Amino acid sequence: MPEAEHAVTPLELFFDLVFVFAITQVTSLLTDEPTWHGVIRGSLVLAAVWWAWSGYAWLTSTLDVDEGGVRLVMLAAMVAMLGVALAVPGAFGDDAVLFGFSYFLVRLLHLVLYAYASRDDRDLFQALLRIVPTELLGASLIVVAGFLGGEARIAAWVLALAVDYLGPAVVTLRGWRIAPEHFAERHGLIVLIALGESIIAIGVGAGLTLTTGVIVGAALGAVVVSALWWLYFDVAAIFARRQLVQAVGIAQARLARDAYSYLHLPMVAGIVYFAFGLKTTLHGVGDTLDAVPAAALCGGASLYLFAHVAFLFRATGRVFRRRTLGAVVLLALMPVSVVVPALAALALVAAVCSLVVAYEAVRYRTHRVQIRHPELSP
Repeated sequence: MPEAEHAVTPLELFFDLVFVFAITQVTSLLTDEPTWHGVIRGSLVLAAVWWAWSGYAWLTSTLDVDEGGVRLVMLAAMVAMLGVALAVPGAFGDDAVLFGFSYFLVRLLHLVLYAYASRDDRDLFQALLRIVPTELLGASLIVVAGFLGGEARIAAWVLALAVDYLGPAVVTLRGWRIAPEHFAERHGLIVLIALGESIIAIGVGAGLTLTTGVIVGAALGAVVVSALWWLYFDVAAIFARRQLVQAVGIAQARLARDAYSYLHLPMVAGIVYFAFGLKTTLHGVGDTLDAVPAAALCGGASLYLFAHVAFLFRATGRVFRRRTLGAVVLLALMPVSVVVPALAALALVAAVCSLVVAYEAVRYRTHRVQIRHPELSP
């Protein structure tokens, strides 16, 4: 039985503010350790934080969390999530244990709230029982990782995330329910939050001395962020949301899992990587970028586009060729971005993203109007 639609509540938005902080912390982690090892660590942390948030996105699409004692448990989960976010920069160092125990508490409270939501729903309760082992095992391995060192800690993280992410893929999704409009809106808001991190990166990267190069770089960064926003919210989000609303039962749960829980992660990761590359670029617009920031600048935007292609293919069965071509071109720019000034590399990324947006807007202008304003269709 589909869940009744309901608006995203202020408490959900309040909870998401902590996730904003966690994303900012991941960018800081990458900036403080701009190496491939740092990218691996940052990616693992982002994947863990994303999975915790994703679980709450499913929960709040099933249960009204802004009433009674449920609100207090949700606030407790938010406090625990704040502990996770605070520990992000040291998740593989001195704050590994704090991160692990805070993360375990976030996941445990998620299960407690879901148990409450399923108290009168046998199918949902059975679905919850099927996922409990992987939820608790994955979170427990993050705790264990805090007491390990070196490569063993990395291995424990990889195993923990493998358990978490494979869990919903190997168990049946019978019994899970969402309110599709609410679920899609919640994920759209989180993409918006991630894009906001790129805006923050512009401000932090620009610093206090606003030279001509920095101002131009900030403007180019805003162009890219605007293009990334357009690519998601112009028609892609509408396409996917309609498919989610039309699907029912297990098919709807699978689409929610694949298109949103799984494929929104590389979107958010692409934005975070780009924000890291953008921040580094604005620190030295006339310098050439090192390999890692250059890869983040071009590769982050490319990953975002590839994730879009996969997201839309899963939702609609169609391959968006221009976005695929744009993603490939951005990858091809990575060797160029290490030999030209950082500002020039950013300009190339802005040009590619803008051309993809412009082509779709002009080539499919009639279809865009029909999709965005169906009431105007004949």
